[in-house]
Amino acid sequence: MTYEPKMGRSMQGVVTGFHDKTIYQVYPKSFCDSDGDGVGDLRGITRKVPYIASLGVDMVWLNPFFVSPQRDNGYDIANYYRVNPALGSMDDFEELVAALRAHGIGVMLDMVLNHTSTQHEWFQRALAGETEYRDFYYIRPATSGLPNNWVSKFGGPAWAPFTGNSASLGITDADAARNGFTRNPAGDDSGDPTLYYLHLYDVTQADLNWHNPRVRNELAKVVRFWQNKGVQGFRFDVINVIGKPEDLPSALRGTDDKRLYTDTPIVEQYIKELAAASFGRDPESVTVGEMSSTSIERCIAYTNPDNKALSMVFNFHHLKVDYVDGHKWSRKPFDFQELKRLFAQWGVGMERGGGWNALFWNNHDQPRALNRFGDPRGYRVESATMLATAIHMMRGTPFVYMGEEIGMTDPEYASMDDYVDIEAINAYRELVATGTSTQEAFAIVHSKARDNARTPMQWDDSAHAGFTTGTPWLRPTNQSMINVAAEEASGKILPYYRALIVLRKKYAVISEGSYEPYAEDHPRVLAFTRTFGNDRLLVLANFYGEETMIQIPPEFVGGSIVIANYEDRKAVATNRVVMRPYEAITIWQR
Repeated sequence: MTYEPKMGRSMQGVVTGFHDKTIYQVYPKSFCDSDGDGVGDLRGITRKVPYIASLGVDMVWLNPFFVSPQRDNGYDIANYYRVNPALGSMDDFEELVAALRAHGIGVMLDMVLNHTSTQHEWFQRALAGETEYRDFYYIRPATSGLPNNWVSKFGGPAWAPFTGNSASLGITDADAARNGFTRNPAGDDSGDPTLYYLHLYDVTQADLNWHNPRVRNELAKVVRFWQNKGVQGFRFDVINVIGKPEDLPSALRGTDDKRLYTDTPIVEQYIKELAAASFGRDPESVTVGEMSSTSIERCIAYTNPDNKALSMVFNFHHLKVDYVDGHKWSRKPFDFQELKRLFAQWGVGMERGGGWNALFWNNHDQPRALNRFGDPRGYRVESATMLATAIHMMRGTPFVYMGEEIGMTDPEYASMDDYVDIEAINAYRELVATGTSTQEAFAIVHSKARDNARTPMQWDDSAHAGFTTGTPWLRPTNQSMINVAAEEASGKILPYYRALIVLRKKYAVISEGSYEPYAEDHPRVLAFTRTFGNDRLLVLANFYGEETMIQIPPEFVGGSIVIANYEDRKAVATNRVVMRPYEAITIWQR
């Protein structure tokens, strides 16, 4: 599938920092279970370091493995400084860092700094009456109804009564002690029922008050702690919602509340302050911010190197092109023209402003891209490799989510009983409550649930996919067809990903080149060029299961094929290229 370009001049050049890197995301609970309890752990990841190294990636992003009641799969942190015992120990973490470092691979940790679990010591001390800690959160009186009309992203109001809630969560003193967090010291009747606390996410995820300088100092200490453990990469969860207005005004219309607290000007200031106090002190650090409902302008500000804030950002606009009227819990075919428009807009816009994109199709919060933008049954290999080409050839830093490199798909679940994610369960209930049939509600959840990406990594075709000797916490469904062992033996997707990762390191036109959309009105092909000095690439990706023709610029006719996902594609002899279903071609200008 990959061919060495026959060049009259070198495509190689000097790369900058993280621009030639590829980052591999591991969801620890689902990667590899070393002790047979059905939950992945840090030792399991260490066991698979040789496989990770074989991919050629430069850094591994680990989703949160800190102490947590697991109401939101670890994004409800109760102790930033301790490892969840179900996932291992600090010794296990240090062993993993050392094992990856031995292969030249860095570690990126997931920092959830917008909110904590209500079981965190800070919140528990606030409940117990310590005024200092009440100012760690947004705790407000309700004079007539709730403090404002904001809505939780997980459904329902974004406010909950400020009272002890350990019992309602089924958390005992023994549970708390075993997991290293403090259960409400004043008992479940503490707090004040006339007050409410803000939670933009689950009711057990209380938003931190970043206006309080002590909160900011404490969070910088958390980052420095992990830096001292050898961590050089940080992914900041929902970081652009930390800048709520101090007066917390109500929205004037419906869901306009998110405009009040998202991407406010003070967010950039807070990130710069955090950088100066922690990761910014390390010139080798690599950071990425998860940006909800963001803009190109704000993301340029976050990532332009002159601003000394973040290395890169995730935005999610391209993953909302199959939403009905912007609503996640809905179904429709993806809007290809809108997808192309967004790629062009962000590719060109970020480059002009000196910003940098994190490139991705998949992560722990998204259903598998193969099911959304490809054909997992008729053209799984072609779809997977086409999607990979489109992302890896763009300007930015590619992220590969575990299982993506072997063409994993959404699980073939048949009922809500298979899902465990609180967001999916809440969405199903709300859909049914508002009149959607149970069949359609399940179909919608099945198409959009986060658990779709959280099923165990499929290592082989055994009953539990080689993930565990016990009962997996989330059930795999199609490991008999899709697994690492099969890909290593005779697969085409895994070798293709490895080739793409090598190409980014090898050719500066990929890692550093400018981006320009091409054939923007073509109904089936995503096309763009990359330019670095005298070197130019043309990238073509057919997003459909039918043949289509595209006319290419004459300078690319007869050019070398850098990489193509149909093995018999050796050359392009005319300016009229017939592309087969889900075909992807990258051509070097002759």
